[in-house]
Amino acid sequence: MLKILVVEDDTNTRKLMCAVLKQNGFETYWAEDGIIALNLMEQQHFDLVVLDLMMPNMDGYELTRQLRLSWENLPILMVTAKQEPKDKRKGFLVGTDDYMTKPVDEQEMVLRIKALLRRAKIASEHKLTVDKVVLDYDALTVSREDKVITLPQKEFYLLFKLLSYPNMIFTRLQLMDEIWGMESETDDHTLNVHINRLRDRFRDWSEFDIVTVRGLGYKAVKKT
Repeated sequence: MLKILVVEDDTNTRKLMCAVLKQNGFETYWAEDGIIALNLMEQQHFDLVVLDLMMPNMDGYELTRQLRLSWENLPILMVTAKQEPKDKRKGFLVGTDDYMTKPVDEQEMVLRIKALLRRAKIASEHKLTVDKVVLDYDALTVSREDKVITLPQKEFYLLFKLLSYPNMIFTRLQLMDEIWGMESETDDHTLNVHINRLRDRFRDWSEFDIVTVRGLGYKAVKKT
């Protein structure tokens, strides 16, 4: 069972979060502030931390900084009553993976946590599974049952990115910057060529499709 640490100084909010997470199959632990949380982190493994921003002794910003020093890849969800863009920016700058404002929608929180855990699993294993299809980041291969295809590096990175976030629309600029780098002179034509090659390679595969979103960019869609 996946273990989640909830760091929240408000008793009622903390109890509610833990109850919701338990109902959704997680093992929960709690701490009233950042100092207690760090002590717990030293004692056992946690798969994800949900933390409040405004807490006594050590606020959420400082706790996130401290967590990132020793647990670089730990998924962190910051939950706070602060709604200003500057507060959200600061949260991401110190190392949080996601940010929610109070009052928190319980089901949205669970969905965000599941998404963060899924991304962390992909990052640690360097593999992505879509039904019967497995993408191996280290080998640059896409396999299904006994069929294995080794892709050129850029094609693989492009497909891996799209399938890591199914149904999420990525602009052409986002994809070009991430896959080829911000300093690259890559243009729309190069991206289109790679997208078309991927479509041709996997045209007959029933698990996923790469869809053009007119005027915006591309997204991967699971068929089954």
